[in-house]
Amino acid sequence: MGKWYARPVLFVADVQRTVDFYVGKLGFSEKWRFADEVAQVDRDECEIIVSSQRPPKTGMGMLFIELTAEDFKVLPETLTSRGVVFTRGHWGYPVVIVDDPDGNQLYFPDPESPAG
Repeated sequence: MGKWYARPVLFVADVQRTVDFYVGKLGFSEKWRFADEVAQVDRDECEIIVSSQRPPKTGMGMLFIELTAEDFKVLPETLTSRGVVFTRGHWGYPVVIVDDPDGNQLYFPDPESPAG
């Protein structure tokens, strides 16, 4: 059986504003864009498509992004230094939560915490 590959789509009100956030605040790069309606941002092996094509779904996304233990440890400091507001939460284990400009949530789980 072959490798499965997935790219989440997060719905947003303004693609450029969202790309600016992911690139400028979270360190992604813009990989491609289709008009002003759809774009993809990438960082390492994390690829996210953002789209303004489904307004009723804007801001309803939730995405888990796994980091190495080392990267997770410096995440709060990195986010703070870039002016990114975040919260700490729990989803069976500790997580750092970042809301994008439309309220889509990025959950960064603590890789060193046992589940549950």
